[in-house]
Amino acid sequence: MKAWQAVALGNLLQRSDEAAVLAPHAEYHEVTIKLWGKGVVSRGKVRGSDVVSVRRAVRANQLILSKIDARNGAIGLVPPELDGAIVSNDFPSFDFRDVLQCDPAFMGWLVRSTPFVELCKAASEGTTNRVRIKEDRFLAKQIALPSHAEQKALVARLDALAGKTRQVEAHLDAVERDADHLLALRFRNAIASAPMRPMVEIAPLVRREQPVALDGSYPELGIRSFGKGTFHKPPLSGAEVGTKRLYSIEPGDLLFSNVFAWEGAIAIAQAGDVGRFGSHRFITCRADPTHTSAEFLRYYFLTDDGLLKIGEASPGGAGRNRTLGLEKLMALAVPVPPLAVQQSFDRLQAKVAALKAKHAAIRAANAALLPAALERVFSSTTP
Repeated sequence: MKAWQAVALGNLLQRSDEAAVLAPHAEYHEVTIKLWGKGVVSRGKVRGSDVVSVRRAVRANQLILSKIDARNGAIGLVPPELDGAIVSNDFPSFDFRDVLQCDPAFMGWLVRSTPFVELCKAASEGTTNRVRIKEDRFLAKQIALPSHAEQKALVARLDALAGKTRQVEAHLDAVERDADHLLALRFRNAIASAPMRPMVEIAPLVRREQPVALDGSYPELGIRSFGKGTFHKPPLSGAEVGTKRLYSIEPGDLLFSNVFAWEGAIAIAQAGDVGRFGSHRFITCRADPTHTSAEFLRYYFLTDDGLLKIGEASPGGAGRNRTLGLEKLMALAVPVPPLAVQQSFDRLQAKVAALKAKHAAIRAANAALLPAALERVFSSTTP
């Protein structure tokens, strides 16, 4: 790094203590700060009459941090849309003493870097659950500050890079929306005149109960909601399983979470799920390959029509009180077009899945660009 000037944060920042004067019938944004430099955002609006404790007002381009989570990257600039928002004393904000000495936009990038988060950790103290940043210690910390012209140039470079990463994300999103739209159209055409048959005839229940030994180890499988697939849980010992029943799962099984199927906790077991078990809350079906496929059925159950049927077969209140019944699931009528039509649609599904997998790799690389750039620029923010 070039020889940048060592400057204490207290020489650049001054605490803002503007009291919030609230009109009873007006509404005000309350501020929260996302971790790891993800931004300063509104957590919602509150009526002035509902605010019972002291609040301060914050202004656009002030630096604001969370006393509790600054050590986890909860620090950033107040965006223009939150000018005049209110905060508690847990969110100190700071004005810039001289924007020609320290450009707020430069500081906005600096605070997102790992070295600056480490600075915040060093300025924090307390026990495990009560660690808070100490403002005097924070303001006494020094950073390496380039000239104003260098700050402007760095901000321009980082802003341009951020813009390009957003463009890449927007392009990938648009391509995936088009792919999903194509799938929806093809599926609509596939089932347009298809006969309806009950699940019990084409994808009956399969229960492979697993004997449990006290000294055994039983890795469990989970199902994410909203069609996000399966995930792996830590293994349970036989003693931890206790009297709970476990069922083995095989690749290709169509899986339903009986408590969250109504919100799309429906998946197909993959090759990587071999050797894992589901609890009694798992419903496992096996598609008859002479009539249908698990992929085709999964897609149907994640459509609006499919989820409506799952919801109707899951009586009860919200959350865990809504339980998908085995008999009701088996009685659900699903569209069964000719097998060749289903197979053609499944091939299209596979192509879209492969496209999204490639996009996931691109997204990961794209997401790493800015952090890598910040590390290069701010590899040593403390002299």
